[in-house]
Amino acid sequence: MPDEVRELAGVAVLVCDPAGPPVTTVQDALDLIGAAFLGAEVVAVPASRLGEDFFSLGTGFAGEVMQKFVNYRLRLAVLGDISRHLAASSALRALVHESNLAAHVWFLPDLDALEARLTART
Repeated sequence: MPDEVRELAGVAVLVCDPAGPPVTTVQDALDLIGAAFLGAEVVAVPASRLGEDFFSLGTGFAGEVMQKFVNYRLRLAVLGDISRHLAASSALRALVHESNLAAHVWFLPDLDALEARLTART
């Protein structure tokens, strides 16, 4: 399945293919942002597509990626099981907790949870 724009809870979401190219550089994130400009408000990226640097906060990569999405007024949803990363980092646990309380970046288990979050926000 290629990346595709779908409507969830009345919101256009770019749903990224789990088998798509990895997001390991800021340019990769900008490519997703560019693809979202076809009409999406949210980009749903499988956690499996994010490089290890994203989950290692000391690299600064997650912050750069998240800031790009905020700057371009797009929401980012990281979908999938990140429990291994959370177990290894209290800082990441805090980031995920705070992000999930806000409106721009969410860490969720799947598309159903994203749809529920979007329904609650609209």
